[in-house]
Amino acid sequence: MGKTTAAIHLAAFLQTQGETLLIDADPNRSATGWAKRGSLPYEVIDEWRSPQRVRNFSHVVIDTQARPVQRDLELLTDSCDLLILPTTPDMLAMDALVLTLECLHTIGANRYRIMLNIIPPKPSRDGETVRSLLQESGMPVFAAGVRRLAAFQKAARAGVLVYEVKDPRAADGWQDYVSVGQEMLEGFGG
Repeated sequence: MGKTTAAIHLAAFLQTQGETLLIDADPNRSATGWAKRGSLPYEVIDEWRSPQRVRNFSHVVIDTQARPVQRDLELLTDSCDLLILPTTPDMLAMDALVLTLECLHTIGANRYRIMLNIIPPKPSRDGETVRSLLQESGMPVFAAGVRRLAAFQKAARAGVLVYEVKDPRAADGWQDYVSVGQEMLEGFGG
């Protein structure tokens, strides 16, 4: 859920900057299902090897399977400006992240950033601890992160963006993605 939620909301942020397309390359078609349940402010398609299609958009976001295979990572890194690796701040997710980072290193990819996602609420310090560990290891990690909020599950069920659901924390969830999006654009001088 965290990976697709990130793709849905980062695409929504990018749509505020220019026409955006979300390509659902996850075999589970989670983003496509989300879009079919409701309404998103950008187009969602389920094919990602269609170069003619993407030329009409300022931004293209690709939602991939949970752990793309090396060939998919090669295709993605060859054709993207930034590969965002959403991860939760827990040991199992860190183990999977290490495998992905090893694969990226093997193929010589360096245009990626780690985004902490589904960060547990305080008093847990898991998000801060993992961010510090990643930074100390020299890993490129966003300073902003996305908190674990029930509003995201409500948005997924309704097929809308988090700010469209009735939940006292919905605006906080959207602001988390705005912060990540702004940081992402600043990294490109925009």
